[in-house]
Amino acid sequence: MSVEHAKAFIERMKTDEAFREQIMAIETPEERLKAIGAAGFECTGEEINEAGVDVGQLAGGWACGCYPDYVWARG
Repeated sequence: MSVEHAKAFIERMKTDEAFREQIMAIETPEERLKAIGAAGFECTGEEINEAGVDVGQLAGGWACGCYPDYVWARG
């Protein structure tokens, strides 16, 4: 698991609308993390936070909702 994978995941969420919609359709943080891992991104929600996610700056105003202790919301 790594912050580098988290950064790659964030970039894909910014640039791949179909992928972003697929991830956002998943309702629970735990299931989202499983789907993120299945897509080849081995990272935790905490690592996604460490990678510098600023939910106000992400394309389309999305937020992953992967890490339950973080305030994730669709904006």
